[in-house]
Amino acid sequence: MFLADYHIHTNFSIDSEAPMEEQIKSAINKGMKEIAITDHADFDTKYYPVPDYTDYIPYFNNLKEKYNDKIKIILGVEIGLENKWSDTINEFANKFDFDFIIGSSHATTTLDLYFDQKEYFQNKTKKEAYSTYFEEILKNIANCSRFNVYGHIDFISRYGMYDNNSLKYADYSDLIDACLKSLIENGKGIEVNTSGFRYGINGTYPSLNILKRYKELGGEIITAGSDSHKPKDTADHIDYAYSLIKEAGFKYVSVFRKQKPEFVAI
Repeated sequence: MFLADYHIHTNFSIDSEAPMEEQIKSAINKGMKEIAITDHADFDTKYYPVPDYTDYIPYFNNLKEKYNDKIKIILGVEIGLENKWSDTINEFANKFDFDFIIGSSHATTTLDLYFDQKEYFQNKTKKEAYSTYFEEILKNIANCSRFNVYGHIDFISRYGMYDNNSLKYADYSDLIDACLKSLIENGKGIEVNTSGFRYGINGTYPSLNILKRYKELGGEIITAGSDSHKPKDTADHIDYAYSLIKEAGFKYVSVFRKQKPEFVAI
């Protein structure tokens, strides 16, 4: 069975201590046919230093070649999208030969959802905080054009500071639909991110309801990723993500070559 983990971090990301080679070995041992290494590139340098890709890419290429007979390894990156950094983000994405780019919202209205959690959520109702998050995603899609899939599109619920942090599609359907339609119109996709199983929601980002709606609206490009920062989490629940993708009505997943999607039957 074809399985690909398209969201893996290494110790080139500030929030991971995992050597790249250990992540690759873990993916091989767990039966992955293909992986994308997607270290962070967030341009709010207060929190996230961007790796030096002039050194990173040769190191990556050596490991890619070393394990070429065991697994296909894709050069990816996870860019933290923020509208105010759109020019810098687009310039960075054009500078290097990435095969695959995840665009994610780690910050909203310039506040990082993890580091500035209290400042972002205080004095906001859940409806206000979550709605603002999706409104910012719409701006990011419009202005940060150089990405391929939007990562963990509904994961703001991971950081909410409410009695009930759950995010129901029906409560934000107009905004979520607007985001999905914009992605589709701009030739972008979404990922099924399995990190929710490690962070208390016992499910994926996004939920099945959002996946089904993406398909209904005409969405085609879809990847699955563990968002692993440790070898033990690499490939976590990827088989479940594929079953969810099938349940949403898809017959394939996307892989990328030079930022162009190809479709693999599942």
